[in-house]
Amino acid sequence: MISENLSIVLVFILYLLVVMGVGMYFYRRNETISDYVLGGRKLNSWVAALSAQASDMSGWLLMGLPGVAYLSGMSEIWIGVGLAIGTYLNWKFVAERLRRYTEIAKDSITIPVYLENRFRDQSKLLRIVSAFFIMLFFLLYTSSGLVAGGKLFNLVFGVDYTLAVTIGALVIIGYTFLGGFLAVSWTDFIQGSLMFIAIFLIPIMGISQVGGIDATMNAWNSISPDYLNPFTNLDGESLGIMGLASALAWGLGYFGMPHILVRFMAIKSADKVPKARKIATTWVVISLFMAVLVGMVGAVALGAPLDDPEHVFMAMAQGLFPSLIAGLFLAGVLAAIMSTADSQLLVTASAITEDIYALLNKNASQKELLWISRFAVIVVAAIAYYFAIVPGSSVMGLVSYAWAGFGGAFGPVILLSLYWKRMTRNGALAGLLSCGFMVILWKNLSGGIFDLYEIVPAFLLASVMITVVSLMDKEPSLEIQEEFDRAVSEMK
Repeated sequence: MISENLSIVLVFILYLLVVMGVGMYFYRRNETISDYVLGGRKLNSWVAALSAQASDMSGWLLMGLPGVAYLSGMSEIWIGVGLAIGTYLNWKFVAERLRRYTEIAKDSITIPVYLENRFRDQSKLLRIVSAFFIMLFFLLYTSSGLVAGGKLFNLVFGVDYTLAVTIGALVIIGYTFLGGFLAVSWTDFIQGSLMFIAIFLIPIMGISQVGGIDATMNAWNSISPDYLNPFTNLDGESLGIMGLASALAWGLGYFGMPHILVRFMAIKSADKVPKARKIATTWVVISLFMAVLVGMVGAVALGAPLDDPEHVFMAMAQGLFPSLIAGLFLAGVLAAIMSTADSQLLVTASAITEDIYALLNKNASQKELLWISRFAVIVVAAIAYYFAIVPGSSVMGLVSYAWAGFGGAFGPVILLSLYWKRMTRNGALAGLLSCGFMVILWKNLSGGIFDLYEIVPAFLLASVMITVVSLMDKEPSLEIQEEFDRAVSEMK
């Protein structure tokens, strides 16, 4: 039991104290709701890039993806390929435009507010619907982080799963409640760096443990001749178009991830985006490949099969490194979990505060909104905690559902709002509603075409609905069109 090793426990405690210290440091720097949810648009390229990608990957990078690679081999690489492509395209085609447009559109500080301002939605319906979907899918996503945190604390400290989830939730709530966006972004920067080091070194050490590259290759072939074949499963059956499309389609999710999009909105200036794009893409490509390698190497380096494949990274850290280094790498898992859960809590809290409470109480002061946001963090975390305490919860399953929900619901809306002047408020609303319900419906069907990852039909349906409804609608006002032209004209 890892909990018997005092060195690992001490490393964990030290790490938790550091992130709580960051939260306390930024506590007094939040004077307005904009400071708390967007950091005053002050992020540099490095912090924007690493915090965006660290908050994106979550415990999924060090637990979910290695876990499925442990079971299935190289065929799981296609999820990584799709995500790497999606990362680059998101930074290339969305980041700079969104940064400029959200500032031009009445300095919008959340995605729902941006959509309302972009389309001059006087009814507030677009803002409310988008806030609803953010809350719905982020509850699932945040739950996945708490599940991963529960598994980690259960393994490290040997405590009951429910207590483990509770400990993880309290830590994440603590520094998010205190420090807001800047605390979240800077801790994510630190955590992204730690995650990268851990996931880079562990498979290399594992290959050395097995006896080198040749010995590792032979060991993989002994599991299955198709273990290294990216186009088949372990039984030699082809993944087929459906399987490949579903894996690659994960990349579509990036265009609609609010916790990534807010990093684009918060970067100091649009001129910082190209540098951030290079940093983010490099981090993602290397990290995703090494995550798959962690699972595959773990399948031959650990010996006895694992009861839970999602423990492969943690088991390798424990078995291959001295306790002090193992503790640091296990803290990397905690970093992955916290870097996403904190961002999700903050975005959801901002949806509650800025997109719902502020509508109901238009005379609320900045200080009042700031404290409402802080307490919203607690409420959202409590609901996510409720979903997470079921011991059989899967990190991969929860992330898959939430990823499709966001990518399908917001991806087409964000992309077309930035590139199509003719898009209307009713088109945006039709896209959000049709896609959100398509994800929920498709997820509960199976067999044949319904085995396709739900983000694909949802993304396509939303795109069609936005286009058709917008063309049937009257043209946007001259004010909206002129604002669009101004935003586009500032692009280099």
